[in-house]
Amino acid sequence: MSALIKVRDLCRDYAITKRREGVWGGVVDLVRPRRETLRAVNKVNFDIAPGEMVGYIGANGAGKSTTIKMLTGILTPTSGSVDVGGLVPYRDRRHYTRHIGAVFGQRTQLWWDLAVVESFRLLKKIYEVENAEYEHQLGLLRELLGLDEFMHQPVRKLSLGQRMRCDLAAALLHSPRLLFLDEPTIGLDVVAKESVRTFLRDIRENLGTTILLTTHDLGDIQQLCRRVIIIDHGVVVYDGELSHLRDQVGDRVQLHVELRETATRDELVADTGTLPVDWKSGDGLLHTVAFSRRDVRAAEVIKTLVNIRQVHDLRLEEQSIEEIVREIYRRGNVEAGTHER
Repeated sequence: MSALIKVRDLCRDYAITKRREGVWGGVVDLVRPRRETLRAVNKVNFDIAPGEMVGYIGANGAGKSTTIKMLTGILTPTSGSVDVGGLVPYRDRRHYTRHIGAVFGQRTQLWWDLAVVESFRLLKKIYEVENAEYEHQLGLLRELLGLDEFMHQPVRKLSLGQRMRCDLAAALLHSPRLLFLDEPTIGLDVVAKESVRTFLRDIRENLGTTILLTTHDLGDIQQLCRRVIIIDHGVVVYDGELSHLRDQVGDRVQLHVELRETATRDELVADTGTLPVDWKSGDGLLHTVAFSRRDVRAAEVIKTLVNIRQVHDLRLEEQSIEEIVREIYRRGNVEAGTHER
């Protein structure tokens, strides 16, 4: 299957002025300003196939938003190329915007004092959507997002969760084949987050919408994306399956042990002395042991314990995606992580 999005050697530079200190420094800056070039995105390459939902993640200032702005046509690359379905976003922007949707965090595209349905009708005219297509798409979105209860309320009276659902509907009214999401669940409570996540899974599966998702909520990534692209200081440091990332970096696990009889940490260390594990402090009945799957199998640790101690309960905890991403940043890259085109 040919790629919908093709990004090749994408770069974006910004000219910045470095200010001198003090009053005299300010006077000198007026005459002889010190300018430097900051490279926010540096030779980024990736392909995204139709129907994929990809997580694009990184720390603040890593280059995520700059990349998204170039992909949506808001910014022009300094060098490199972006091709989305045969269109160049910054060059073919008027035609290109008819094929994409975008939701940028808490920045709404709805009209604040208008009823939700009136905002939808205005967007219908802006995107020149045919009546039959509009009614079909709106009916589908009303059902999937549960919009009927507040369709006739002014946008300013909606809760954050309700407004986010309306913004998602607004971004999809013209049936775009590509949806850009920047922090779509920011500020939402647990129930609202799950509603948004369920909806995104539905439109990907039922409509085949391609989704590029940037977020700091790594729960979104875990629940929605099989593939992740991690960017750090403008450079892609990982592009591949989330499961592969866990195999390469997320090999640390913790085993939480509840004993029937008290034991000290030193006693448990002696029990597992032949195994490469690290016992944390405990209170006599509850203890935690950490280890790497590469060094020892969980089954072997458990077998050693139950053969010596009376165990009431066991719980194995995988390394969190947050810890995995921190490890990626620490290493700078992960071998064999490149997603095959």
